[in-house]
Amino acid sequence: MCEQEFIEMKIPAKPQYLGVARLTLSAIASQMGFDYEIIEDLKIATSEAITNGIKHGYKGKQDGQISISFGIYSNRLDIIVAHTGERFDVNHAKMNIGPYHERQQTNILHEGGLGLYLIDSIMDVVEYFQNEGVTVVMTKYLEGEKVESIGKVTSP
Repeated sequence: MCEQEFIEMKIPAKPQYLGVARLTLSAIASQMGFDYEIIEDLKIATSEAITNGIKHGYKGKQDGQISISFGIYSNRLDIIVAHTGERFDVNHAKMNIGPYHERQQTNILHEGGLGLYLIDSIMDVVEYFQNEGVTVVMTKYLEGEKVESIGKVTSP
């Protein structure tokens, strides 16, 4: 059975507060033992999720709030980003981001959905929930635990 600690914070849906969430995440991930490169990736994924809430959920309105929660386990970190702004179709957004081809000109690449691609690429598990807004649950395993978890899932 894994011990769990839980930290929750709310920030105004304004870009200038992204740094507060990034610094908090950095401290938590460092304390857990994630290395520098992984911490930087975690900050990118979390920033993308928060920015999506600000930009698309609240469409720049200044009165919204973003909730950021951290589930701290012995083998993983869960990062939950939620807002009560407008919902969106995650699958539709993901369909519009690719596929890309090596010979494709960079000036015609799709802009929308790139944040979703980054989040999915960086995190081990990503889930999207739509109730009163959007909740993104992102999980990153400590490296040694990730290998063990994948082995359990894929073995018959």
